[in-house]
Amino acid sequence: MKVTLDGSRITNVDVVQYPSNDHRDQEINSYALPLLNQEAIAAQSARIDVVSGATFTSDGYTRSLQSALDKAGR
Repeated sequence: MKVTLDGSRITNVDVVQYPSNDHRDQEINSYALPLLNQEAIAAQSARIDVVSGATFTSDGYTRSLQSALDKAGR
């Protein structure tokens, strides 16, 4: 996870590594990750709603995002 900040404001989130081993992983990630990115930028935090049908992806995303924000001191 790469988070771009402008001061303390989240301006971009880039998921650089995610499961893509099979067709189902690819399908879930293709719709869930863009939604999660939008939610994170809108919320300006890792406290975002899970994407329906992508609970495990959403959980991993929020944990990774929070870790990246913690490392950035935010």
